[in-house]
Amino acid sequence: MLYFVLSTGQCNLRCSYCGGSFPHDKVGWEVKYDPSDLSGLLAGDEDATVAFYGGEPLMNAPFVKKVMDTVQAKRFVIQTNGLLSYRLPKRYWMRMDAVLLSLDGREEVTDHYRGRGVYAQALKAGRDLKAKGYGGDLIARMAVSERSDIFKEVTHLSSLKLFDHIHWQIDAGWSDSWTNFDDWVERSYKPGILKLLDFWVAALGNGEVVGLVPFLGILKRLGEGGPNPPCGSGSESYSVLPNGRVIACPIAYDAPWADIGKLENIKKPLPRIGVSGECPDCELLRVCGGRCLYFNREGFWGSEGFRKVCEITKFTIEAVSQVKGRVMDALRRADLPLEALDYPKFNNSTEIIP
Repeated sequence: MLYFVLSTGQCNLRCSYCGGSFPHDKVGWEVKYDPSDLSGLLAGDEDATVAFYGGEPLMNAPFVKKVMDTVQAKRFVIQTNGLLSYRLPKRYWMRMDAVLLSLDGREEVTDHYRGRGVYAQALKAGRDLKAKGYGGDLIARMAVSERSDIFKEVTHLSSLKLFDHIHWQIDAGWSDSWTNFDDWVERSYKPGILKLLDFWVAALGNGEVVGLVPFLGILKRLGEGGPNPPCGSGSESYSVLPNGRVIACPIAYDAPWADIGKLENIKKPLPRIGVSGECPDCELLRVCGGRCLYFNREGFWGSEGFRKVCEITKFTIEAVSQVKGRVMDALRRADLPLEALDYPKFNNSTEIIP
């Protein structure tokens, strides 16, 4: 099971697509429970992964340290913008199985959405981490918006030879910042996905597995299926807010359907909350998983907007499916084992479906 632990709802940035910190009255900026209280939630779970989340989790680095010193978890993960990485001593970084570092691609795109100088500071954090000897999974965690050229952003990050994996998620489903979403999809995103797949397969043929999480994850789900939604929210993943309330999805802080209960009196097994609407009857559910539980349940873009995002998802799955033969040929030419494409090995909080 994956457990998101929000160390704070506060963030040190105000990215244009999310607005920065959670509302203080909804997601507190200070933790109101003792880290040892998490032990009851994790009890009996020998495969527990704790993922630190925010806000910016390192705004409350002392709590992160306390949890890692107190809680018996098999793995630790953190999602961070990296600007406060100095607040966590090396010995804690070395225990992180995965670090998701927030970058949106090229410098001009990242800084446009996240703030001037953020790109350089985030890269410095990643490079410092590697220089310290970090051997875990360093993941570039991208948000993709209207200024993003998916091919250019992803290949840029790949060219840095810093990240083990790159994941992206489209800023779709709640944002109202788009000028022309449909035009961007047809003119930029879809062609970019096809170019990116060609780039990825060509690299495989040369013996290089470029760690593009959506492609690897979709390939895995085409063969094995997986949780619905792919992030596991409401079935294989739950979240703990700073006030000790347990919810099904880390961003569904005020959604009644996501409320599980208080940490101090939580009962197991935890209730399962799945996707609804048309998704359960879709032939692609085992691959798509409904994409996002929050988007599925809240429907901020309405039924038409939902169909638009659904269509992009189907396009991406079909595009990956169509290159399976080329992928197998590339593996054979490069003498790479099929296991080289097995990702993720555990739920590391990458959502798979963009």
